[in-house]
Amino acid sequence: MHIERFTPGEILKPFIRQYVFIETANDLVNRILPDTSLVMAFRYGGKISDITEAHSGKLPSSLITGLKKSPRLINYAPGTDNMLVLFKAAGAAALFKNPLHELFEATLPLDNFIDLRELSLTEEQLAEAPNNQQRVIITEQFLLKHIESHKRDQLIISALQKIRLSKGMIKIKDLADTHYISQDAFEKRFRRVVGTSPKQFSNIIKIRSIVDSKPKNGSLSQVALEAGYFDQPHFNKEFKLFTGLNPTDFFKIPQAW
Repeated sequence: MHIERFTPGEILKPFIRQYVFIETANDLVNRILPDTSLVMAFRYGGKISDITEAHSGKLPSSLITGLKKSPRLINYAPGTDNMLVLFKAAGAAALFKNPLHELFEATLPLDNFIDLRELSLTEEQLAEAPNNQQRVIITEQFLLKHIESHKRDQLIISALQKIRLSKGMIKIKDLADTHYISQDAFEKRFRRVVGTSPKQFSNIIKIRSIVDSKPKNGSLSQVALEAGYFDQPHFNKEFKLFTGLNPTDFFKIPQAW
């Protein structure tokens, strides 16, 4: 498998985290963990299937995937070429006018949201492009048509920063109070712009922090304690829901990307 990453241009940096190209010469199954990014994907070669038990099936050539609370198993067939657009948290609100919580746990064809003629032209250009740098240029031209006039919700951006700084260990009521808004209004606004509830988003940040920073020889009980779990069985249950495996088994396997 070959992976290539690109950073977005200056205008798109507030909305896009990264572009990732995945090219596979051989059959590959990858475990995709929940993350804070909605993902837009363009497949311009080969075949990709979701083989997670509840969502099995071939994926469309262009799609959008909302935030999720559990992992997916994705099968890349030999000779597959795929481009991922990883949005920043709340960044996809610039492109999709529907409330983003409607995409939670969903993977939908992109033509549900984008004019089919425009989308087909973009897909053709990506397939014919000579290299990935040119594909980034094509994709950014496509994105810029849709988000030029978007203004970010600064209250939600501030709340996201506080959640990240706390590594997900912050009370939602405290977040709402800090921003002088009722908890109910805050949660509705957050779900619409981010794609899930602030509690679920905080949980993604918390367990992602454990996954990304666990010391190789660290004690799992100590890791759980530092993440605010005072009950090991509770930690194990949430970790397995998030990754599909218990902590001991998960940290034994390599992650593809």
